[in-house]
Amino acid sequence: MVIAGGAALIGLLFAVVGASALYEYKEAREVQQERAALLARLLEEHATASLDSASAALATIAERAERMPADQLDELAPALARLVGAQPLFAAVALVDERDTVVAASTPQARGRRLDSTRLAARPGPGAETIGAPLTDATALGVRARTIPMLHAVGTRADGRRLLLVALLDEHLLARHQRHAVGDPGTSAWLVLRDGQVLNATPDAQPGVGQRLEVPAPAGPLQQHEGSSASGGHVLAWHELGQRPALLVVVARDLEVALSGWRALLRWLVAAVAAAAAVIVAMTIVAERSVRARETARRQRDAAQQAVAQRERELSVIVKSVQELIFRTDAQGRLTFVNARWHAATGLAAAGLLGRTLASLVDEASRPAATALLAPGDGGTRAAQLMFGGTRSFDVAVSPLQEGGQLVGYAGSAVDVTARCAAERELQNQLALSALMLDTIPLPVALMDREARYVAVNRAWEQLAGAERQALIGKQVRDYLVPAEAEQHERHNRELLARGGVVRYEAEATTADGSRRTMAVTKAAVPGDDGRPRGLLATLDDITEFREADRTMREARDMAEEASRAKSEFIANISHELRTPLQAIIGFSELGMVRGRAQERLASMFGDIHAAGQRMLALVNDLLDVSKIESTVGTFHLERTDLRPLIREVVREIDPLLARRRLHLDLTLSDGPLVAKVDPLRFQQVVRNVLANAVRFSPDGAVITVGGDIDERHEIVVTVRDHGPGIPPAELEQIFEAFVQSSKTKDGSGGTGLGLAICRKILEAHGGRIQAENVAGGGSRFVIALPARGFADTLV
Repeated sequence: MVIAGGAALIGLLFAVVGASALYEYKEAREVQQERAALLARLLEEHATASLDSASAALATIAERAERMPADQLDELAPALARLVGAQPLFAAVALVDERDTVVAASTPQARGRRLDSTRLAARPGPGAETIGAPLTDATALGVRARTIPMLHAVGTRADGRRLLLVALLDEHLLARHQRHAVGDPGTSAWLVLRDGQVLNATPDAQPGVGQRLEVPAPAGPLQQHEGSSASGGHVLAWHELGQRPALLVVVARDLEVALSGWRALLRWLVAAVAAAAAVIVAMTIVAERSVRARETARRQRDAAQQAVAQRERELSVIVKSVQELIFRTDAQGRLTFVNARWHAATGLAAAGLLGRTLASLVDEASRPAATALLAPGDGGTRAAQLMFGGTRSFDVAVSPLQEGGQLVGYAGSAVDVTARCAAERELQNQLALSALMLDTIPLPVALMDREARYVAVNRAWEQLAGAERQALIGKQVRDYLVPAEAEQHERHNRELLARGGVVRYEAEATTADGSRRTMAVTKAAVPGDDGRPRGLLATLDDITEFREADRTMREARDMAEEASRAKSEFIANISHELRTPLQAIIGFSELGMVRGRAQERLASMFGDIHAAGQRMLALVNDLLDVSKIESTVGTFHLERTDLRPLIREVVREIDPLLARRRLHLDLTLSDGPLVAKVDPLRFQQVVRNVLANAVRFSPDGAVITVGGDIDERHEIVVTVRDHGPGIPPAELEQIFEAFVQSSKTKDGSGGTGLGLAICRKILEAHGGRIQAENVAGGGSRFVIALPARGFADTLV
């Protein structure tokens, strides 16, 4: 019966899987048919939209040609050229007369040539349009690529001339959408005439462009056909192009490729069926064997029971030989079993112990603990230390025994710990002596374990910490000190626990009365048995008076630095706060300038607002630069760089300013590299600011000289010389201060007085300098100096 049932299950499994595979096959074929129809609709919509756009453009030109005099028809050439430029679908457009002579064309060289329109397509009636077979070459119109001709007849003119617009459509552009829409393998698409002539096709489609595609005549706007070819089955769908029934979009999907997913599913189903059949066969074999093994299991059970009985006898012998006290009681706590070791501990034989309670055998002081040990309660293991005979101590542990959820007794054991208790008492005496010695030492002393937790502290340490000893024991330094103080101590603790030895350092500590004291800390690693430190010994020595003078000096310095930092933060914050409304003012003023062009006065007012906003934004940006440079946060990214490309790049940036003022810039740089360690963007900011000043204050048509070389002190020196008004000698240093301008340059030329201040701060951060000097003959020279650093120099 077991084997027959397994065979039936396998047969049912194969039937279900076969039906599922057939259903999935039909579903896959239907999906491919629907996908071919959907692709045909999609491609038809795109082709219709492209051709309608081209037709509308040609209709517009035809209307103009219908109304224009005959002697002005050649003036349509620019319009045709613009049409080709605006419509990517057009490769060329020409207007021909009834003798097929080109009157106007998008390519000027085509005018006057003859164009055989009958070779392109049938000539349409007035206002009508036709599309012909693809051309591989249209040299007469200057087009050598493959195109599709579209003929649009001009309406009836007053002079009776029959004019024709000939447009060559780019076949590759029409086919591009087909390539994107038909992306999966095994799918081809064509745009064909009603007679099967292929206008364009996807790259792998056969037949190709210019050949004929055999398509059954459709009985409606959309039909599907499934048949066979030499390469296998396929699904075919086609769709007429809207108002152009002479054109069809055809899509073909190869069933061999399209059904690859179904074949993969079929392989998985076959594998699953094989696995399931194997499981059923295995289960059948197991069930048959289990029946046969039932009798063997019964015989083995009897043998196992005999083995258990034998092991119980052996266990009884082992228990009797154990040196610890082992016992068992009933639910009321009366002894029901004891081993031989009980006689040595109590002096009573086993017969005299059975039936007595554990509390009756211990000393009177231990009886409450013994009673609680065997009292009803939770089912966990319990432990207690009991005294026997007034001199011997035992650690007793018991566990409850339960059957069917009911307490039936306790099983326990006891270990003689008399010697250990004596050793613990001696250790306590020694620890008490050590604690007394620590308390008498006037210096704060503490002992820590391997995790840097306090094990012991003396009274002086308690007074310093302002906490009781019990509150400090077991804690680490971070538990009662602020993180800034704790970090220093923890770092030294880790070093000592890792390598041992002694370390001395100074640290700040807050005493119990809230005062701050300077402590000289001495820490030593306490060696352990394994050679590694097993703890730390720390002592503190108050050296506040020795450091008071030094601390006063540091506090004064810190106050000065804090004031400078607060100033920088204020400038940065106010600059950021001003940028938001300034952006709104500039944006709305630009919008007002655009919308107020028709009203000169309104546009002028918005222009004034925009210019004022830009000046204000420049001032805010300079303030923000000052705050960034003065910030203690590192904002410079230094790298070893040749300065010559950086200078040339800035010079190229200001070329428009030079051309506007008719200024000439004479740039002379060293032939060798000018290598320095700089932040490239910041260095360019310095050069840009100095050159901008030179341009601003130089008269029109003047010469600005820029030079760069290495001097005898091995410094890179970049000079900028202008022919402006110069700088009064008393102001040569003042101009590098924030918001300060030379009295000779306060002439409305703009500026905030921050540019040179920013330059000096940037160069000081680079270890360089900037200075200004007047030049004989008029003008001034700015000198930028940086320490030179070759590419092979070693950085420290």
